[in-house]
Amino acid sequence: MKKTNFKTVMTVLAIGFASISVSFLTSCSKSNKSSSTSTTMTLYDSLGGTTMVKDPISTSGAMIETGRLGLRSVVDSTIFVIAGDTSLNKKFFSVLLGEVGSKNYSGFEELSKNLTDFFCVATGAKDYTYSGLSMTNAHNPATNPRMGTKAAAADFDKFVGDLAAGAAQNKVPSDLVLNHIAPLVYTLEGQVVQK
Repeated sequence: MKKTNFKTVMTVLAIGFASISVSFLTSCSKSNKSSSTSTTMTLYDSLGGTTMVKDPISTSGAMIETGRLGLRSVVDSTIFVIAGDTSLNKKFFSVLLGEVGSKNYSGFEELSKNLTDFFCVATGAKDYTYSGLSMTNAHNPATNPRMGTKAAAADFDKFVGDLAAGAAQNKVPSDLVLNHIAPLVYTLEGQVVQK
């Protein structure tokens, strides 16, 4: 049951982190324009950037950028939180839960990669490309049949709370979550909330 919920939550997080990433990228771009230095540290850089480390979940000894590893860690933690949140998991991710329950992880793996790519790009990484759906299409069952239903404002609020819990599990300071991450996520509310 945990595996099923974990995979489902990955889908939810991918969409949420993609939204956060866009907001962070926008903030970093504004900062770059007003900076008089030629190099400005991005959020991705502050998470470790392109320094390569051994991927702790790889069985083949693959390497991963420290920035990507940090983002994936927060995403994974948030997915576990959402997997345990019955007000979100089955309501929005029944397709994914069904696949994972049948030991088909292809949808989860694709979503996980897309979400991680999106978050990396949005935070300023240069080595990744996001090719997933727009936030509006990703959250609309008419354009994304993997989405169970349209989200209401209360669902979005619950997701932000779960995201904060996932960030806290990775020791992201609460003031960063409250003053930067949550406000950035809420800039996407109009695209995500569709009922």
